Amino acid sequence: MNDLTPKERIIRSLNKESVDRAPVICPGGMMNSAIVDVMNKTGHTLPDGHHDSQLMAEIANDVQENTGFENFGIPFCMTVEAEVLGSEINYGTLACEPKIQKEVFPSVKEVLYQDLGAMAKNKRVNAIIEATYQLSKEYSDIPVFGSITGPLSSAASLVDPIPFLKELRKNPAEAHRVVDYATNHIIELAKLMVEGGASVITIADPTATGEILGPAMFDEYAVRYLNKIIDAIHETNTPVIVHICGKMNAVRKFVPAIKSDAISTDSSISLRKLKEDYPELTTMGNLSTYLLEFGEADKVSKQTEKLKLDGIDIIAPACGLSTSTPLANITAMTNRVKGA
Repeated sequence: MNDLTPKERIIRSLNKESVDRAPVICPGGMMNSAIVDVMNKTGHTLPDGHHDSQLMAEIANDVQENTGFENFGIPFCMTVEAEVLGSEINYGTLACEPKIQKEVFPSVKEVLYQDLGAMAKNKRVNAIIEATYQLSKEYSDIPVFGSITGPLSSAASLVDPIPFLKELRKNPAEAHRVVDYATNHIIELAKLMVEGGASVITIADPTATGEILGPAMFDEYAVRYLNKIIDAIHETNTPVIVHICGKMNAVRKFVPAIKSDAISTDSSISLRKLKEDYPELTTMGNLSTYLLEFGEADKVSKQTEKLKLDGIDIIAPACGLSTSTPLANITAMTNRVKGA
């Protein structure tokens, strides 16, 4: 058991099998760990790494080697799906991640639908798949996490989010068509990642929170379309992790209905209590990213130890990780998990 590789450890954890200790990971996407400290140290930098497969693989490897996270996590942002489906992207800088510059449609009623296959034709997607393949072949003991944006966040990146959220309630037929459209393209991207060698797929859907949707629409939209993606990925025999943002009081009862292999949450959530209430869940997280960015290394280490004592199955940052997070704080976290 002490000889588990990082890949074996995470897969066993997601399969609810015994492990020597919790894995410590950072999945990429919304939880991008390509921090400035590492990029300045190595000279492999963003934003060029968003489009260059070789550089992307080098950055992912640099992050894994320097931080101690037990995985590679790509891509380094949440704009891939929106770019493929037509929205305008600002690719950011070394210190600033890409953002949606302008959504392509003002309303769900005006969405123009592309045929499936758009993902496979996109240059940035091809760079991601090539980097995934390179990492999975060169480092077979370290899992590659393919990070995708959830269905509601992707749909809200195609349609101006203010009208979109109103139309979920006022025009549900068209809203469902748009979310389903986004979902089908997300599935395409996830399958391309798996074909390229991704060991785990992670889904972050920050628009799908209890505060934004409320319980009825969380069930109607978030659970429904997350599960459609999860079912499709499970057909490839690949595990899935879902991150739920924000407070969960209003939607807590729906969490066990999400078919993912692990649930990740914000730091405001007691994963120990969530695990007590729903023992069937595999829990992931949820070290405060505010603490990681602004706290002291010894406090990071102590909070990490608390997560270990609480029996959290997979230890990871709680939510979006700032690129200005000090490397020393991240290594304080990963070293504490490993007992170093």
